[in-house]
Amino acid sequence: MDNIETKDESFVKIKENAKDLYEKSRKIFCPYFNSEIILNSDGFHHLQFSARRERNKSEQILKFNLLPLALKTIRKSGTIQEYRCSMMSYGNVGKDGLQKMKRLEYWAFIAIPGEDKKIKIKTIVRRVGDGNIIFWSVMPYSKLRNGQKMYSGDLEEE
Repeated sequence: MDNIETKDESFVKIKENAKDLYEKSRKIFCPYFNSEIILNSDGFHHLQFSARRERNKSEQILKFNLLPLALKTIRKSGTIQEYRCSMMSYGNVGKDGLQKMKRLEYWAFIAIPGEDKKIKIKTIVRRVGDGNIIFWSVMPYSKLRNGQKMYSGDLEEE
C-alpha cells in the first residue's frame, strides 16, 4: 500500500517533471523565425491557468505531458499553420482617459511529433509588442467530421 501514489502526489510529480524540463530549456531555436523562442514564467503559468481561471488538474496534466512534444515541434518547425494579431491594452488609464496599447501576435505550429504515440498537437508561441517571442501553450489538435474544432479556437485561451 505504501507505494501507491495518490492523485495529488502523481499530479505534483508530473508538474515538477514538466517544470524541470521547462527550466532546462529556457531558449529553443526555431527554424521558422530563425531565432530563439523564450520559455519564461508566463508560458508555464499559462499551462496551469487560462485567462479566467485555473485549469482543472486533468487539463494541466495533459498540457504538462505534451510539453516535450511541443518543444520538439518548436525545434523543427519551418512553417506556421495559424497566425493572429490583435491589440491589447496595458498599464493604467492615463489622466487623459486613454490607455496605451501594444500589438499581440500568436503563431501556431501543428505537428505530429511523437514517434511511438501518434498525436497531433498545436503549439502556440506569442509576442507582445516588440518583445521576445515566447512559448505560450500546447494542446491536442483535432477536428470533428463537420469541421468543428474540439477547442475554442481562441489561441490566447488555449
